[in-house]
Order: sequence, then structure tokens, then C-alpha cells
Amino acid sequence: MPIQRTRIKFCGLTRRQDVAAAVAMGVDAIGFVMWPDSKRAINVEQLAELAADVPAFVTRVGLFVDQPEDTIAACLPYLDLLQFHGDEPADVCERYDRPWIKALRMRDGLDLTAAAKRYGNASGLLLDAYRPGVPGGTGDTFDWSRIPANLTKPVILAGGLVADNAGYAVHRVAPYALDVSGGIESAPGIKDVTRMQAFVDAVQTANQTPS
Repeated sequence: MPIQRTRIKFCGLTRRQDVAAAVAMGVDAIGFVMWPDSKRAINVEQLAELAADVPAFVTRVGLFVDQPEDTIAACLPYLDLLQFHGDEPADVCERYDRPWIKALRMRDGLDLTAAAKRYGNASGLLLDAYRPGVPGGTGDTFDWSRIPANLTKPVILAGGLVADNAGYAVHRVAPYALDVSGGIESAPGIKDVTRMQAFVDAVQTANQTPS
């Protein structure tokens, strides 16, 4: 049986050169933050420009946080997958005729098995560290042992990932994908090519090495 390949999503891209570098490195998905309160936020005009540089077979992901329907609808022509990072119920996530994933912040008492049922039509669950009042991008990790081995939804692991712990994350969690933003940056929204490549190399090495 072949080893499961952990996929890679680079999130929070704001510059065309960073998109080009990510594509050249073979990442599976590129995330664009459409929530205006983020330090990595872009607007729909920037999204249109950046998304045009993403070729076929690389997934363009839009990140939203409890935003109005018309705001999300304006972004749909440039996105392949929606990522909901707020308190959106499942019926809201399902409105847009796009595959979607639901981000869950790992606060105390969160029942991931129940959440997987509640968001039953999601293409995956993105699990991130919890910090009060911050919907994501904290740079914090959480206790990965809290993730049930038999979770019914693909796990996209986020939170505090860098090249130095990416391989361990692959072997410890066996996630469907790793989602990294701050761990490949020199400043918020400004990606660092050396860190990007180191992260990709770490994941690819782990993918080829039995746990």
C-alpha cells in the first residue's frame, strides 16, 4: 500500500513573485486571505490578479471569517475552494457552489468527532491553535494528540508550523495536508523563498520516509 502523501498549502500570499515561487515548488494549494482585519488581507482586485497566475491543478483557496454573502460571492470567480475561519454554521458554508473546508480552533472541550458530523459536507477540517479573539494566524501550535485517529474528515493541520517541525507533524499526525503561513515569512504577507523551499523539502522528505 503506498504511503499517504501529505499535501502542502501556503496561505496568506499577497505578492505575484511569492505565488510564482510557490507554484514552482509544487505546492498543492495557495491561500488568499479575504478577511480585511488580517495583516495578510488582500482585496478582490488583488485576488483577481494573483489568482490569474495560478495554473491548473493548483487549488486557489479563499479564507473568510463570518463575512457577508455578497463579499464572498464577488470572490468566487477566482477561487476553487472556500475556507471558513469564523463561526459559520454548515448551511452558510454550503451556499456558494464551491467545495469548502471548515477551520476549527482547538479550544478546550472541542469535540472533533461531533464537529466532523456537524460539518459533514466539508472537504476537510483545518485544525488551528486557539487564542481568544484571534480567528487564526497565531503562530501557535496545539496538542496534536487531541486529534482522533479515526476522524471521518481529512485533517489539514495548521498553527505554528515551520520547516523544523513539518516532518514531525507528518509522522505524528499523518494529516491530509499542512497549512503554513507565518512559518514561511519574513514579515506578515511577505514570503521568504528560502523558508518556503525548506518547508517543502521537509514535507517531501517526511513523505518519503516511513514513520
